[in-house]
Amino acid sequence: MTTLARLLALVLVACFSAGALAQGWPTRPVKIVVPYPPGGGIDILARQLADRFQARWGQGVVVENRPGGSTIIGVDLVAKAAPDGHTILMTTDSSMSINPHLFRKLPYDAQKDFAPVTMLILLQQLLVANPKLPANSLAELVALAKAKPGTINYASYGSGSQPHLSGEMLKQVAGIDLVHIPYKGISLAVPAAMAGEVELTFSGIASSMAHLKSGRLKAFAIGGPRRSPLLPDLPTFAELGYPEVITHAWFGLFVPAGSPQEAVTRIYVDAKRVLDDPEFREKQLVAKGYDVIGSSPAEFAAFLQTDSAARARGVKASGARVE
Repeated sequence: MTTLARLLALVLVACFSAGALAQGWPTRPVKIVVPYPPGGGIDILARQLADRFQARWGQGVVVENRPGGSTIIGVDLVAKAAPDGHTILMTTDSSMSINPHLFRKLPYDAQKDFAPVTMLILLQQLLVANPKLPANSLAELVALAKAKPGTINYASYGSGSQPHLSGEMLKQVAGIDLVHIPYKGISLAVPAAMAGEVELTFSGIASSMAHLKSGRLKAFAIGGPRRSPLLPDLPTFAELGYPEVITHAWFGLFVPAGSPQEAVTRIYVDAKRVLDDPEFREKQLVAKGYDVIGSSPAEFAAFLQTDSAARARGVKASGARVE
């Protein structure tokens, strides 16, 4: 065999091997672990993705809900799964950006034990109030809180939750005294504000819009760098002089560290295709107030670094700590 023939043979073998490797995943059913109960926004999106992934991958894709322990149970399950790309974690900022600073000890390392795949959506939360509160803007709320320190309550979804951190950062940067009232979930916190049990809370557009339209809540500000197209008249905290108040939540995909790069790339590419589908994007995401992201693995990893640092500041301001 001539040298040229040998080179051609090697090229053909390499091309065949690379093609076989790229097409080798998935080789069996894929599981998406969601560390939250069924029925919530993240669970619904996970099931929508699973249906579309299954059609593309030619393998079964199932969603497994593993709630409990502030998402730690489900996240730990994935951290200890085989790093072969067949177990995917779909979780939120609470798991990866907040819990590492909130809990003194976790059974996994959020940075070392996972490979980021993509941030799917970003959800900016609103600061909403009971309509009877005698303030109709953030400036008026701050003035009222300074005039009557310790008399205005705000509800969160629990100590160390996103609304708790947002509330404490607002207190710190505005120099006001608000009283934190923790509830067990958004399903209790928002109704508490509507009923007047508390004056304030933070919630997403999807869980607030109907109540804003009916007049059972009013909104003072929204997080993020820009206004929501669904609420174009509502200013951002940054516009109002409080860029340090971070209110966002996010949904993202991860796999165990060490999973094959071809699996990471395939999951990212196919997730991005779903997010970029115009009908799905508008009806299932934008209409709910989600900012559609679809970041690359590298972009998501960089975002996680800055997000984690910001949440560390929020946890410190809140004083929350779990043994």
